[in-house]
Amino acid sequence: MVLAVVLAQTVSAQSSDPLAPLPAPVTVHRQSLPPTPPLLIPAPNRFDTYKQRLTTIARAAGVREATINAVIPYLRLNDRAIRLDRAQPGQPSNPNATPPFAPFRRKHVTDDLIHRGAAKYRAHSSRLASIEQRIGVPASVVLGIYGKETSYGTVTGNFDVLDAVASLAYEGRRRALFEGEFVAAMKLLDLGYSRSRLRGSWAGAMGYPQFMPSVALRLRADGDGDNFADIWRSEPDAFASIANYLRDAGWKANMLWGVPVRVPYGFNRTAVRNLVTTINCPRVYARHSRPMTMAQWRALGVTPTGRALRETDVAALFEPDGPGETAYLVTSNYNAILKYNCSNFYALSVLLLADGIIGR
Repeated sequence: MVLAVVLAQTVSAQSSDPLAPLPAPVTVHRQSLPPTPPLLIPAPNRFDTYKQRLTTIARAAGVREATINAVIPYLRLNDRAIRLDRAQPGQPSNPNATPPFAPFRRKHVTDDLIHRGAAKYRAHSSRLASIEQRIGVPASVVLGIYGKETSYGTVTGNFDVLDAVASLAYEGRRRALFEGEFVAAMKLLDLGYSRSRLRGSWAGAMGYPQFMPSVALRLRADGDGDNFADIWRSEPDAFASIANYLRDAGWKANMLWGVPVRVPYGFNRTAVRNLVTTINCPRVYARHSRPMTMAQWRALGVTPTGRALRETDVAALFEPDGPGETAYLVTSNYNAILKYNCSNFYALSVLLLADGIIGR
């Protein structure tokens, strides 16, 4: 996903939350590219021919000739990446189906993740505080992303990213997306990152924050002051990069992501239905009400069960398990997490993990 494109970013969330759609394609500007008929059955001999197209795209994007010559002739078709991509679930047969969040929460917001996150918080407290002050994203939220994406750096993937994204581009279903990611990975090589460092998931998500190459190219950040952003080996750099991503996605400092609320019996949900269809992730946002201020929600009888938003804060009502169960008012900061991975289950589990890390 990491966008910049994030691959609706985490495969684990996508497989567990059928409301998380496949990512929208990335537009890649090309010059005089050869035609690209769909490849229904990828074959190694055709992949060798497809490399000529990658050469044309990379050259048109300004990738150094030395990088092109050192990489593209030696790319290998990764059948496993293609198989894993094809195994991803599509949309549910019933588009109105609402899978329960509670089982997902029990699996993804565990005591173990909370305790390990709290330990990371203590171990990096000064660095995290500095990043929070500079960028404006709470340290707990940064750690929530870190814990959710890679279990605090323990599971980052070992696929050669250039082989993986080239293979997925060749496969053809989301060619524009993966060709753009291939070019971005080549540009990281031009900047001095070694190919051996560009390792990650089968879909190309890399390092501690699981950034796609295009995201790493644009939003990587130096968090330890050595003037080099290493999202694969430096936790402070990963923290700064995650915070930088969320700020770019619209995170607002000094505003809560949301609060649990009590919805009165007989509440008229039709009256607050959101009539606006979003361009990005419409099925995910369709589960949110129209946004209103905290004061307006109070007037309708929707009240916080603990912490409260400011009366002027704007939020939408989200009931992950439907009426009568736990409900939340979520702000635009929640939506910033959706840009990391457009899944309600992903966003809510990250933010509940973040709250758990600091004892909320």
